[in-house]
Amino acid sequence: MPQLVEGGKHTYGWSVVSEAGRIAIPQEAMDEYGFSEYDKVILMSGSRRSGGFAMSTPGLLAGSPLSAVLDGFSRLRTFQMREAMVVKAGGRSYCWATIEEGSYITLPLDTLREYQVLPGDRLLTVRGSSLALGFAVRGSVVDEAATHPELEVFD
Repeated sequence: MPQLVEGGKHTYGWSVVSEAGRIAIPQEAMDEYGFSEYDKVILMSGSRRSGGFAMSTPGLLAGSPLSAVLDGFSRLRTFQMREAMVVKAGGRSYCWATIEEGSYITLPLDTLREYQVLPGDRLLTVRGSSLALGFAVRGSVVDEAATHPELEVFD
């Protein structure tokens, strides 16, 4: 997994958003974060700088400050609300999705828009932290990645 600049984030490559809202999850990221096909995952909006979203599980978030947000939305934490339905807390947007066979998630257009993502966008998949996989749509790391044609493209 390349590190674009010394001391910078590690990236897995680009995930292209299909017209149907389908987004590939790199296998290396699936392995590193312990995700499996058919897992239910929590999505949360990315930073103002990078946009996009981060993907995690209640287990990965346990004990972190973000677990308090999930405690306030027990139906989100337990996946009892409609899939891809966005709820907002503390200036961030949250929803859940199921990892599909082949390591994809699919989000409807209105949910994608909540995360400032559109069909056709290339999302830079980054190791955000040990808590969540990042899918960045803009910012300095995305600009730097655009100068690296060797990065793998997942679609």
